[in-house]
Amino acid sequence: MKAAILHGREDLRIEDLVPAPIQPGEVRIRIAAALTCGTDLKVFKRGYHARMIVPPAAFGHELAGNISELGPGVTGWQTGDRVVVANSAPCSRCFFCRAGQENLCDDLQFLNGAYAESIVVPARLVEKNLLPLRPQTAFRDAALAEPLACVVQGANDARLCPGHNVLILGAGPIGLMFTALARDLECHVSVAGRRPARLAAAEKLGASRVIDLGDGNRPVEKIRAATRSAFDVVIEAVGKPEIWEAAIPLVRKGGAVNFFGGCPAGTTVSFDTQKIHYSSLTLLASFHHTPRSFRRALQLVETGVIRADDFVDGECPLTRLPELFKSMAAGNHAIKTLIRVHE
Repeated sequence: MKAAILHGREDLRIEDLVPAPIQPGEVRIRIAAALTCGTDLKVFKRGYHARMIVPPAAFGHELAGNISELGPGVTGWQTGDRVVVANSAPCSRCFFCRAGQENLCDDLQFLNGAYAESIVVPARLVEKNLLPLRPQTAFRDAALAEPLACVVQGANDARLCPGHNVLILGAGPIGLMFTALARDLECHVSVAGRRPARLAAAEKLGASRVIDLGDGNRPVEKIRAATRSAFDVVIEAVGKPEIWEAAIPLVRKGGAVNFFGGCPAGTTVSFDTQKIHYSSLTLLASFHHTPRSFRRALQLVETGVIRADDFVDGECPLTRLPELFKSMAAGNHAIKTLIRVHE
């Protein structure tokens, strides 16, 4: 089968592999839809991810498809079943799992290999994070469940509620998912970003106000000039230290900031301690997802709150995936691209 293998920094190759034999408890999925992801782009540019992937390794983690083979001992599934699978599963035994924080599991098992004709799902993921799809659910919609699960986790952590005045910093795929989810929760949503097309997408998804940050300089001043109000919740969905720092002045007294976007390793930020203390701010950061948030994400997909039509704005054959990632690294501003793994 053909699969994308990451060998290091900006070194992605399409290779012909012998499909791995299936082990007890595992299933093989014939992939019907795989989507590009901002995390994959970061991994491509850096050449690794400390927790998720160590090259050389199969690449990609947003997928949906049909079960094509069952390993010994697998029950409750049949070949042909339409499914979506998360890219990880917790151990259920460590301190964090017992505390209901499975996203922080000490032994979180990750799954990569979405950019391929098929993938073998380990037994733990089959048990905890393999979900059936409704007959009418499109595979490319279902493949959004994994990144959406992270956004669900972030919204829950920030305790978004109806009526909240929410600012989302960043209009990439994650920022746009936060927009749609916050709007579904009946929040008033403002989105600040730098790409007119993505800001237009935010308006389409329900943002009541969009702020074009232009060259990205002086974001606080530009947002204050456009809104003239502080926010109940600020979501940082960019992953840059300067945007982390910009979030603090924009939240109201007693409000919350979720530093959702992960910054490069080794970076630091500087905050106004007086503002944080005397305004009684809640500062938090959300990482990854849990089996609960993954299931909730699929519900949002299957009820039409999140649709691929609003996020997937391109297609690419698997054979041209290395070229696509090079163009993304050079500044391609597509939101998400559907990878055609079968040609």
